[in-house]
This record gives sequence, structure tokens and C-alpha cells, in this order.
Amino acid sequence: MSKPQRTPRKKGPLKGTGGHGRKALEGKGPTPKAEDRSWHVAGKRKAARERYEAASSKGRPSQPPRHRKPTSAKDDSELVTGRNAVLEALRTKIPATSLILAARLEMDDRVKEILSIATKRGVPILEVMRPELDRISGHDTVHQGVALKVPPYQYAHPIDLLEQVVDRGQTPLLVALDGVTDPRNLGAIIRSAAAFGAQGVIVPQRRSVGVTASAWKTSAGAAARVPVAMASNLTASLKELKSQGCFVIGLDGDGDVALHELELANGPLVIVVGSEGKGLSRLVAETCDAIVSIPIESMTESLNAGIAASVTLYEVAKRRSER
Repeated sequence: MSKPQRTPRKKGPLKGTGGHGRKALEGKGPTPKAEDRSWHVAGKRKAARERYEAASSKGRPSQPPRHRKPTSAKDDSELVTGRNAVLEALRTKIPATSLILAARLEMDDRVKEILSIATKRGVPILEVMRPELDRISGHDTVHQGVALKVPPYQYAHPIDLLEQVVDRGQTPLLVALDGVTDPRNLGAIIRSAAAFGAQGVIVPQRRSVGVTASAWKTSAGAAARVPVAMASNLTASLKELKSQGCFVIGLDGDGDVALHELELANGPLVIVVGSEGKGLSRLVAETCDAIVSIPIESMTESLNAGIAASVTLYEVAKRRSER
């Protein structure tokens, strides 16, 4: 008996999903940027920043975002740091674009007055985390949790500075810097000028430090009270000051006149301080009416520019008080 023959099966695809799982196998595309993801921290910061900018454009007060960057790479503004320097700058109504405070800042009388003045003047107040404030102010800067963003310093003209002193009926006493490049020295000189009655400081346009945030810090706010003028050519400016009746003296360890023997202290005076390494330049030294030395005990020691200016200003102030 023969076996029954089986009918051959047709070839073809087996029964499956019908392509319903095809989408699951496809890629989801590139991962969105962090700031485009609403649940991400960066996305939340972006949304807060957009809300803040929208509110500001409509003139409505709004709480600024905590992580909004107060500075940008193309910003020429300076940061004044430290509670004393910031408070003095606000007291003297220095133009300011924003006040930056560290989060959870410990309040004292200075911080309270800083906040009060900034609020009355309408200065925007930004709160950032302390590491962010460390970054924008420089990790070697002691900011005490407070920084003030100010526009670039506006320098006076040396002759305009002299005329303002004369118009007030004062005897001119100015300090000029020749090749001083350390902002801490400039800040110390400005502070000494304020302490001993000098009415201004002159810096050359080239090869010299300007009024930077570091100089502001070292001056402890005195830069807000003592104007700084910039000379395009220091030698020419000194000659012009001499033509207006000022005496010009330069400080140098090898000077031919000792400070305590100086006879020009009571007249209109410009004190020129040279760099700590090179001292006075040749042309500036030739322009001076006298080269003055400060007697010191040890011949191996020297005074930096800030200390030399301070000692000289003290001696001149003492002479003038004895008149």
C-alpha cells in the first residue's frame, strides 16, 4: 500500500508582526543639547534667563536668575572686590552696572549699607554661588563675597587736573608715575595720596599700569576720591606742568637732595615716582627740578614705589602743616 503524498508548502515569509516593530528599531536621532532639554539643569537655567530678559524688556522688576553670568568675554568693565572698596565706590557714586553677591553671604554693617545704596541707586543685584564669584573675580582675589562691576575708568587730563586744584584755591600736590607697572603699587600710592592731601595722580599712557580692579582693591576705595589723570607723554606733561608754575621732583636712591632737606615742599609740587627696578627714565630725570633721595639705614635695602611715595607725601604734608 502506497503512502499518501504530502502537498508541498508554499515558500514565503512566515507570519510575524507585519512591520509593527520597525519604528522601535530605528534610531531616535542626535541627543538634544542640554539647554534644549526642559528637565535638565541647563535647560532650566535657559528658561529662567529667558523669563528674566523678557521681564526686563517690559520694565517689570524681576528676581534675576541665580546662575546668570555677570560678565562676558568681550566686556571691558572692571570688578571692584572687597567690602571696603565696594562700599567706598558706592558712597562716592561711582558708575556701576551691577552688584554681585555670593549666595548665603554673611551680613554685617558694610554689606547692609552696600545693599541699601545699591537699591536706592537702582544698581542691579546679582546673586551667584561662591565658586562662580571666585572664577569671575580671579582665584587669587579676596572678594569677601562682594564685587561691583564698574565701567572702564575715565581718566582726567593732567592740565585739567591742575586747573581744578587751583580753582579750589589749594596748593597743588600731585604724584606722577614713571614706569610703575604693578597695580598694587598704584593702589597704594592712590591711598597715600588721599591720606596726605595730594589732589591727584598722573600715569603715562604707555609702559605703565592703569586703574584696574587690583588697583581699586589696594586703594581701599581711595581711587573714588583721588582722580587719576593719563598723560600721552609723561615728559611733555611734566614740562607743561612746570610752565604752569609747578616744581617737579623725582625720587631716586642716588638723588642729590635728601628728603628732609627739600626746600620745595611748600610750593606747587609734582612728585615723580620711578619703577622699582629701573627707577626714573633718563628724559624724566632730566626734566625734574631736583632728584630727591630718602635716607635709609641699610645700603642693601630699597623702598618700593608705594612706600617711597608714602614717605615723601608724609614729609611734604608735615612741612606744609608747619607753615
